[in-house]
Amino acid sequence: MIPVNELSDRRAFPDPRGAATFILSRADYDPDGGVARLAYRFDEGPELVERIAFPGAPWPSDPVLQDAFRRALNLLHGIAGVSYYKAGLSSRIALPGPDAFGLADFLTELYVQGLAEFGYVNGLDVASRVDFHAVEGFSASSAEAGPLRLPDRALVAMGGGKDSLVALDMLRGVGLELMPVCVGTSRLIKETVRVTGLPLLQIRRELAPQLAEMNRAGAWNGHVPVTAINSAILLCAALLYGYRYIVFANERSADEATLKTTDGREINHQYSKSSAFEAAFRAMISRMIGSDVEYFSVLRPFSELGVVQRFSRLQAFHPVFSSCNRNFHLDGPRLSGRWCRDCPKCRFAALGLALFLSPVEVKAIQGGDMLDDPDQAGGFRELCGLGRDKPFECVGEAGESRAALRTLGQRTAWREHAVVRALQPELSRVEERNLAVDHAGLLDLPDPAPHRGARLAGQFGQVLPAERRVFLHCVEQSTLGLGQFMHYICSS
Repeated sequence: MIPVNELSDRRAFPDPRGAATFILSRADYDPDGGVARLAYRFDEGPELVERIAFPGAPWPSDPVLQDAFRRALNLLHGIAGVSYYKAGLSSRIALPGPDAFGLADFLTELYVQGLAEFGYVNGLDVASRVDFHAVEGFSASSAEAGPLRLPDRALVAMGGGKDSLVALDMLRGVGLELMPVCVGTSRLIKETVRVTGLPLLQIRRELAPQLAEMNRAGAWNGHVPVTAINSAILLCAALLYGYRYIVFANERSADEATLKTTDGREINHQYSKSSAFEAAFRAMISRMIGSDVEYFSVLRPFSELGVVQRFSRLQAFHPVFSSCNRNFHLDGPRLSGRWCRDCPKCRFAALGLALFLSPVEVKAIQGGDMLDDPDQAGGFRELCGLGRDKPFECVGEAGESRAALRTLGQRTAWREHAVVRALQPELSRVEERNLAVDHAGLLDLPDPAPHRGARLAGQFGQVLPAERRVFLHCVEQSTLGLGQFMHYICSS
């Protein structure tokens, strides 16, 4: 249990929107209790203290690993600060320094891009306000990181939905020791992982309670890059528990901008799931934490529909998974069931599943038939980008949605469903090649270089036959930064 906040201040918190400076005041870790404390404040106001509990985590005896963990905690401190900074949007951010690793530049990009949706919704110019300044305080070594030689095993981030389950299923064929992990205490995630027969590591994140108090009082509030925060938490976990690989399940659709503003700026709801963030975070890990620690998404080359295609074959998970965000929160499930059937995530799940399953099977999963509900037509229209921007949610590309609906319009089992029938005239007016889904083309990747492909084709074919081209492409393009991890795929 996380102890009561001994630093709680009963004074009313001032409105953070009037503060000149947001301060990353301190970050510490209690090895005995396994609790990290991240403290922030606005100007000279009272501290906001966030706690992250790592259950049963051993404290490393190696001084090199101890130093690496302190660096990782400092990185997490800066990343998690975005949840509090956005409440006031101070024009100056005090960063414990010296900034020997380019942390200020990394955090600037994360705050600007990760809060782009927040700024757009609230009518705020975030980019003009984010300004990091290094100050004295961080005492860890400033030398660039060397190899940590952690055990060759992988932490696999779990979200309770199709993506993480597909990633876990793929990795089980590689030969690595795996540990599913989540941030929070969701019962649904626990239920899905139980089906795998693997244990689940649940890390508890407790936001500073004063944040909700400030939000109720009128502080700025909105979307933050949660995946970036969870990535930094899992980095700390990897060092404490001894895992070399940190694996996420973010697919290529995360790179598509949700919308473009009138002045040409791209705003991406999924920025912290994008390949741009992945590359930047991986570079920070290599310089600051450990040169042989690997962070990547194993699904990066896949389309969303490619992920659903594979998930449709994982029937054991169909009764227990959920891709509805309303069902997940830091404190667990928020719905009595697994699907609200009235949000973009539910709609896209219905659309993707319908390509590979029957109406009866989809209804059994979601508890209803969204594609036969005329009241849902407007929501599906948004997914397709027909007249409106794609919703601010983690859904597939608009082109994928259009392709899926056009394909369902050609299927006897689905073409008379209300939504499918209603949107066909609009889809027919979209000038787009290959609008119908070609199952063989779901993984639309270039062929790898002949020399690399000739050397590895046989080995890949034995391990992951359906995804051979995907992984060959990843090797050739170095899109995942897999390093030694590819050895396991090639030699299993």
